[in-house]
Amino acid sequence: MTRPMRRTIGSMLLAASALAAPAHADTLVDNIKGETIAPDGTLQSFAAFLFDDSGVIKTVYRPGDKLPKPGRKGYQFHIDGKGRVLLPGLIDAHGHVMQTGYALLTLDLSETTSLSDALARIKAFAAAHPDRPWIIGSGWNQERWGLGRFPTAAELDSAVGDRPVWLERADYHAGWANSAAFKAAGITASTPTPEGGAIERLADGRPAGVLVDKAQGLVDKAVPPPTPRDDDLALTTAEADLARRGVTGIADMGTSTRDWMTFRRAGDANRLYLRIMAYAAGTDTMAEIAGPGPTPWLYADRLRMGGVKLFLDGALGSRGAWLKAPYADKPDTHGLSLLSETQLGNLMSRAAMDGFQVAVHAIGDKANGVLLTTIEDLSHTYHGDRRWRVEHAQIIDPADWPLVTRIAANGGIVASMQPVHQTSDRLMAEARLGPDRLKGAYAWASLKQAGAVLAFGSDTPVELPDPWTGIAVALTRQDASGAPAGGWRPEERVDSLTALAGYTSAAAYAGFAETRFGRIAPGLRADFILVDTDPMTASPEAIRKTHVLQTWIGGGKVYDAESPAGGK
Repeated sequence: MTRPMRRTIGSMLLAASALAAPAHADTLVDNIKGETIAPDGTLQSFAAFLFDDSGVIKTVYRPGDKLPKPGRKGYQFHIDGKGRVLLPGLIDAHGHVMQTGYALLTLDLSETTSLSDALARIKAFAAAHPDRPWIIGSGWNQERWGLGRFPTAAELDSAVGDRPVWLERADYHAGWANSAAFKAAGITASTPTPEGGAIERLADGRPAGVLVDKAQGLVDKAVPPPTPRDDDLALTTAEADLARRGVTGIADMGTSTRDWMTFRRAGDANRLYLRIMAYAAGTDTMAEIAGPGPTPWLYADRLRMGGVKLFLDGALGSRGAWLKAPYADKPDTHGLSLLSETQLGNLMSRAAMDGFQVAVHAIGDKANGVLLTTIEDLSHTYHGDRRWRVEHAQIIDPADWPLVTRIAANGGIVASMQPVHQTSDRLMAEARLGPDRLKGAYAWASLKQAGAVLAFGSDTPVELPDPWTGIAVALTRQDASGAPAGGWRPEERVDSLTALAGYTSAAAYAGFAETRFGRIAPGLRADFILVDTDPMTASPEAIRKTHVLQTWIGGGKVYDAESPAGGK
């Protein structure tokens, strides 16, 4: 008996909340090449599995095991995998759900290759949307353009001068505004630079066009806020994009109260498909949303706020990453510290005392050194399984690796990293750091050897939420063209098991979700994907080209490449 296609995630959520689910309404998935990461980190192969009507796996069958038969005492529904590879649903260990949705709905400059290309696209977008009072977008990167400097307001005025334009950089740590946007925000030569930010200025003190880190708030506050209807559309758009890529769960880093309410509206309406491990945008938001401790799992394990996200520094691209030594290509700056060491310790302690997991954005080697020292200090007070998260961990001084080892043995540490950042940033990182400080850059293998758990993600929408490219990069440290030959600092490559775990079991572990999803195992949610490539045996080039054929969350299909609609 074939499982009815009309059976949706929404109906399964209703079934999960019912007083009594129908007896023996089980589904058998067979005729597959199943692969999952076992609790000991090894690869576990399976030939079939059975899940119940609430979308929880009951039994996993190894090759050669006797399978149940259809009927009241066996199974009622059947999914034929047609001999294809089946994997656990993939998890993006660091992303931004609402920003991903809005990036897909607004002006996207991520593929622009020059300033003139960007200006042409901005002008065309504005002409196509004459009703929009502001032109909003993201994705520009002056390094990719080969510009050698930040773009200016005057250049942006040449594309759009009749209304405000506000465009966030690819890393979201800088924003580019035109003159109308500066006027709307009241930013002039006399506007003071906010602490933890920077305003690029002309010789006379007027804003030149780009605001860095906390200075972005000067324009942000003038942008008309989206409506709840806009938010709902952005969430739906993000969910659809993630599902088609095989992503069934995500750690949402920097969840605002508005984001949380959007997630809750979707959950209340049985429209929340994605599993979201939410990390609040600061301790105030954490307390406002969750109160005295982490929330329970909601909507059949689709939403939980279990932690807080803090920012210690900015990004390398905007020279906001906090470095121990000056930037090689700008010796007058070490970057930006967004929190003092005392502030960092107090905020982390505030969260830890109530049992929240702490995730801290740290990119520069100074930021990572300060963070690791703070974690070790706090570990003397806050005991037990803490899984302190270092988000990005891009540049770590090798002298600080012993700190990682000590923390790993006392509370646990997660290096939440984004493989594609290494290929995107390679040339820029070489320019920013110089050759003598690259040993600790994007050091996946070294961090694992030091005892950190590697959880991989994309930082979407900074990078595309494409786990297949991420896996290929983790294996090779090469970009899509194969550069550089042999891989960049190839000693930091990881093996296939580590790469797949980074997007499945380890990513779930990183969010205290390993007993709920992340593997194909009894008692876990039936989140799985059917794909046309085996990441354990295929070449990295083939892995990059993987096609997701179907995506299932909690036993309900949310994406089908072969359906007329192409998805849910």
